[in-house]
Amino acid sequence: MQITWKPVHDGADAPRAKLPDSVFAFPKERKEPLTDAAHVRSAIARFSEVRGVSEAERAAAFENIKAAADYFGVTLRATSWHDLVG
Repeated sequence: MQITWKPVHDGADAPRAKLPDSVFAFPKERKEPLTDAAHVRSAIARFSEVRGVSEAERAAAFENIKAAADYFGVTLRATSWHDLVG
């Protein structure tokens, strides 16, 4: 699965509308911004609440979350997106 997430500098302070698609776990839907550690933890907690996305989009979002978690030093215990929708 391809990772589309890219960190942005000063992203946590930027208005959501000004953030690039690449900063979101779900870039097409612009859901769950991954701009800092707190947002990564929020995306993990809210992962199952995102509606109207395919399994492929969930898998891609999980990869984006994993990349952001690693970047921001957030421990992610889940090994699959399925672990977050249980």
